[in-house]
Amino acid sequence: MHSTRRRSVRWLVAAALVAVPLAACAGEGPAPIPDAEAPAESVAPDPATQDPASEDPDAEDPATEDPPPPAEPPPPPSPDQLAGLLSREVPASGDGELLVVPGVSSAPAEGDLWQVRFSVEGGLDVEGQAFANLVMATLNDPRGWSNEGFTFARTDTDDYDVEVVLASPDTSTRLCEPLRTFGKLSCRNGDQAVITLFRWVNGTEDYAADLTAYRQYVVQHEVGHALGFGHVQCPAPGEPAPLMMQQTLGLDGCVPNAWPFP
Repeated sequence: MHSTRRRSVRWLVAAALVAVPLAACAGEGPAPIPDAEAPAESVAPDPATQDPASEDPDAEDPATEDPPPPAEPPPPPSPDQLAGLLSREVPASGDGELLVVPGVSSAPAEGDLWQVRFSVEGGLDVEGQAFANLVMATLNDPRGWSNEGFTFARTDTDDYDVEVVLASPDTSTRLCEPLRTFGKLSCRNGDQAVITLFRWVNGTEDYAADLTAYRQYVVQHEVGHALGFGHVQCPAPGEPAPLMMQQTLGLDGCVPNAWPFP
């Protein structure tokens, strides 16, 4: 009788112990199984990686935008720049030293070859290379002395036939002696064709509209003396002035002309 009651008590205690964890587990319930056909949870796009064009259908594709217009070409050099003039100032004198402009070039054609050297007085606001380039282009121009069989090469050594010098009024006066130029006239003296800066800058009234033409005239005139040509007069009013006419002093009715064979 006692043993039967004890077994019943033990069964009741065991059942109670089992019931407690089952009840606790029953409160949690099984984890829900995701529905495979339910839509996935939407994720907000990352602004850092989103293509702006995808938001605006009217946005233009950068790849189809017109390229920027090409840069404007630089303006052509002015007549003064072509002549090597960095300013229009004409000091009475430079430092008196003639500086050889470095540079060598061959003659463009066969003929009576003349080697030309260039010098510019120190202290003048002149770019020597531009000065030399303009003179060489002038001397070898088809309208120039090549029609008399001459051709010109450039040198910077002492082995030259004529030296073209650009000098201040005072220095040109000295280099041209015994000729009286007063610093306002250019000259040929020995193997030097001396161009006064006063005329290289200012030209003359007759050439006021075309200073490049005056510069071409005065260089070819003085080199023409070195080649053996003397002065001539205006043949008739209205005719082109001969290159070897002293056009700086006036045209006597002729019209300006910078070339031996225009």
